[in-house]
Amino acid sequence: MKKGVLFTGLFAFFLCFFFSRLPSFGQSNPYQITPTLQDAYADVFKLKVTSARALLQKEKNTGPQKAFAVYVENYADMVTLLVSDEKRLFEQLSPNQDKRLAFLEELPPSSPYQRLYQAEIRLHWAFIKLKFGKEVSACWDIIKAYRLLEENAKKYPDFISTYKSLGMLHVLIGSAPQNFQWVTKLLGLRGNIPQGMREIKAIIQKDKLFGPEARLVELLLHAYILTYTEPQNAALLGFVNGEKDNLLLHFFGTTISMKDGRGEQALKLLNQRPVGSGYLAFPFLEYLKGEILLQKGQYDEARTHLKRFLAQYKGQNYLKDTHLKLFLSHWLEGEEAVAMPYLERVLTVGTSYVEADKFAEKFAKSFRKKEVSGQQKALMKARLAFDGGYLQEAASALKPYQETFFTTLYDKAEFHYRWGRTLQRQNRPDSSIVHYERAIALSQAQSLYFGATSALQLGYMYQAKGNNAKAIYHFKQALNYPKHEYKNSVDNKARAALTLMGVE
Repeated sequence: MKKGVLFTGLFAFFLCFFFSRLPSFGQSNPYQITPTLQDAYADVFKLKVTSARALLQKEKNTGPQKAFAVYVENYADMVTLLVSDEKRLFEQLSPNQDKRLAFLEELPPSSPYQRLYQAEIRLHWAFIKLKFGKEVSACWDIIKAYRLLEENAKKYPDFISTYKSLGMLHVLIGSAPQNFQWVTKLLGLRGNIPQGMREIKAIIQKDKLFGPEARLVELLLHAYILTYTEPQNAALLGFVNGEKDNLLLHFFGTTISMKDGRGEQALKLLNQRPVGSGYLAFPFLEYLKGEILLQKGQYDEARTHLKRFLAQYKGQNYLKDTHLKLFLSHWLEGEEAVAMPYLERVLTVGTSYVEADKFAEKFAKSFRKKEVSGQQKALMKARLAFDGGYLQEAASALKPYQETFFTTLYDKAEFHYRWGRTLQRQNRPDSSIVHYERAIALSQAQSLYFGATSALQLGYMYQAKGNNAKAIYHFKQALNYPKHEYKNSVDNKARAALTLMGVE
């Protein structure tokens, strides 16, 4: 017997056993999860949205609409919008949120699935709205989702599926910076990072349906909020390699690897991704490949993929950043005349919702004001190489220079920060500390972000050494920097570290 057939049989047996313990609605049970709906859900999770929608239509033809079908339809809308990033499509599909919530509102409230699906749909649309710059509406959806999940947990504490998203929210709220915590408390939102991670772990272990999603959420939280170490990386590779036909997992495997400076690993996962007309068109993968090749210093190849992204992409994010990367691919080779038109386009294309586009816009404005000199080339090469995990190349870019070579305070601070990061990753923590401390000293007058990021890294290093007093001092120092390009991510990480150390 094939492994997939055996798994499907066991999965069906589990579902039959589980639903036999839920309230009975007879043949018209709106909360029934049929094998067809299971297949549709699995296809969406792989980004096979066309086949998933066909399965959903097949299910509709067999009888009344099911709650899980509405959830899967919404899931399909979410991944389609997040992948395509098309504003026109966003406006076209947005009315679906209210329609689906209205449908669920009419179903029997005696099942925990009613509130679960209502909360999930609100979270789906919150993620979508954040992508399209609708922050206020997204925040209200998150608040309402949290309250629905909390109500579910109180009424049905043993209903495990509630905790997939509730656990995630507990972590995210628990890592909110101190200056936002009064807002979360006022709104009745309570965060607890250890509790949230335990809840997600319980889903992975006990919930056959939502376990894979929870497993992905756990890895993303480690990569973007907590700390990402070798055990998490091994788990990531095992997860992705265990599902060769899952494009979504290959995408997140790539982005998590890039986030942790594992460029070669990211490139391998990207090249091994499943392809074919059955998957959503995903031009952003060309952007990712272009970025990795830029980090490697393979400028011609990087340009090929970045231009391919621009030709295929119909969205609004990462356009500024892509044009900046095209500029860099020429500027770093001394081709200023070819580079400049790309820099000019940074200021006219796309939006500035995401951090990468905000940085690109700021860089272009600074360059136009002649605040970026040729001295920045060495720092940019070091930054790109480090971001890809090419540590020897990063060190080689910095070695010919001393602080006195650079004329601006910004460049001097960045020089020490880049050395600090490179030496830290090369397992030379004592050498890196000197550079981080100098970066902080140089950053204070102008509140440069290098000070905040250096303080964050010092916090991690002293925490690893067991010097909690110094770790706490530096995590708090990172939080005290006023608005900068990376404030959200730095503050979230610093707050999460302090929370896990028992510091309110």
